Amino acid sequence: MSVIRGETSKAFARRAASGWFRQFIADPGIDIGAGDDPLNHTFRRWDKHDGDATAMASVPDETFRTVYASHLLEHLDDPDAALRNWWRILQPGGCLIVVVPHRDLYERKVALPSRWNSEHKTFWLPDRDEPPVTRSLAGTVGRVLGNPRIEYVEVVDEGWQAVPLQEHPVGEYSIEVVVRKQAPRASAGPTGDLREGGV
Repeated sequence: MSVIRGETSKAFARRAASGWFRQFIADPGIDIGAGDDPLNHTFRRWDKHDGDATAMASVPDETFRTVYASHLLEHLDDPDAALRNWWRILQPGGCLIVVVPHRDLYERKVALPSRWNSEHKTFWLPDRDEPPVTRSLAGTVGRVLGNPRIEYVEVVDEGWQAVPLQEHPVGEYSIEVVVRKQAPRASAGPTGDLREGGV
């Protein structure tokens, strides 16, 4: 009998081997939509009982150094608003990490509904929009967050195999983006004093 592993657990060995955790993960962090498959046992887990994952209304600005959401964005009615709010709760210097299923590795179709999850509202590709259903992860992040510092956008397909369409994909079948929030630049004010964020 095979053990079903969550998407975050599937990625652990790959990430650990590459030094990903040391490079991008810091406390305090939040795992939005963690369920039973958290990224880090020290992170706050945010699930449905905590409130709306799009608005994150009870979370103050710049609370976390890491904001992580794996296989959640595709479930939301307003992914742009979700990204803006996940960015809002991220501290300068920290990383927003978003993982979504790759349309052509997971769905293997171009129109809703999803073959595997009736709650999916959007499909995703790394760098190409195909309206009305498929969105570019890199393009959406860049547009919504105002041309942020994207560390990388990567297709992750560790262990993926081509299986018949009626069989659920195996291995990883995702797109992963890591975006670092830059601190406001200090600039000289009219009297030569340094002011955060410019004039």
